[in-house]
Amino acid sequence: MSQPPPPGQRFYEVSDLLESYANSGFVFSDTAEEPGPGLASYLRIVARDPTRGAVAVQQLDDLLAVGLFSEEIADEIAWLPEIEPPMGMSVEDCLRIARNHISEVLQDPSRVPQQNPQNSWEWKERFPNLGQLFGAYLNQDCPDFYDSWEEAVDDYRSELIEDEVRGSVNEITELLTIVPSEEQLNLATKAIGLEILPPPGKSLKQWLEIMRARILEH
Repeated sequence: MSQPPPPGQRFYEVSDLLESYANSGFVFSDTAEEPGPGLASYLRIVARDPTRGAVAVQQLDDLLAVGLFSEEIADEIAWLPEIEPPMGMSVEDCLRIARNHISEVLQDPSRVPQQNPQNSWEWKERFPNLGQLFGAYLNQDCPDFYDSWEEAVDDYRSELIEDEVRGSVNEITELLTIVPSEEQLNLATKAIGLEILPPPGKSLKQWLEIMRARILEH
């Protein structure tokens, strides 16, 4: 018989879904007709990665079938972000509405309006490789561990497999494509996790281009 997953793992995609709400005020604001800001962020991710949406639907069905307050899943529920339902509705009601929206997007991803990420959760979900590079290597502690940003990037690069190299390079290219201005690029990279400034004499765009070339080169 297979072992049950560790606490917090049975509903891991539901947890990610609820994190999108946590970054949008910790409230369910969806209706049956329209998703609120948190769910809209998650649906944009699902439109790009339907596999995640399919897992979310399966896990929501599992959660709702067992019951949110069942002792069987008490340890699992303790790990989930707490999101407030509107007056007159239960959390289960809200999860059913979210489940239906996700299912509809899986049937027709084109129904999701295309726009840039609207919160830090969505930026990190859309650019996971850059989230790792910025958050773990080019954060505020970078000067304490590396003599230069180049050394930090080289250390990051040394840990990557080939698919991750391509993913990092493609994400920098996409980021530079969808964020036109230096001001907006600054906000986006901060949301993803970048905490140090470009080298003297370089714009953020130029620095990212140099960074991309360095990842490819090495």
